[in-house]
Amino acid sequence: MAINKDLVEILACPKCKGDVHLNEKGDGLVCPKCNLLYPIREEIPVMLVDEAIKLNG
Repeated sequence: MAINKDLVEILACPKCKGDVHLNEKGDGLVCPKCNLLYPIREEIPVMLVDEAIKLNG
């Protein structure tokens, strides 16, 4: 089961408070401003800056 789209709409990046969106694979939330990927584990987004993955680009 995928993450609820209503949940994604209310979540914000904990670092910059900006909007996040689901990545193409559906396994993480991306903050384009910070260039970070917050992983989704067992359908739960891990919204911790220390757990975020820095994206290339």
